[in-house]
Amino acid sequence: MTAKISRINPGQLHETPGYHHITVVETGRTAYLAGQCPLDQGGDLVGPGSLETQVDQVVVNVLAALSAVNARPQHVVRSVIYVRSDDRADLGLAWHRLTASALGPAFTSASTLLGVAQLGFAGQLIEVDLTVALPD
Repeated sequence: MTAKISRINPGQLHETPGYHHITVVETGRTAYLAGQCPLDQGGDLVGPGSLETQVDQVVVNVLAALSAVNARPQHVVRSVIYVRSDDRADLGLAWHRLTASALGPAFTSASTLLGVAQLGFAGQLIEVDLTVALPD
């Protein structure tokens, strides 16, 4: 049985730039991906100083993680995006680059975008944390 996923924007809440306020999973199993960082397969930071390059590496990593559990971006039911910046332009850049990528459908579900002071690796500018309703 494939998980039934519903995405809802109640009329009483503000309009969104593409995500939904509520995502409901009726059935199925769930996977929780560790925060995906802009590291290559060897564990080295990709794109020091370049948010765009780091977003692109995170997309590659998330797609690999989803593939490992036979899932696709549309199976994502919750995302949290951490950007090391207090500049709204940087947050917007990260959001638009993510939503325009092959991972874009993941961000139509419940989503939170945060500007933070520090991430786990020196020079890291972005991290993406996802919850996935697994298909059968």
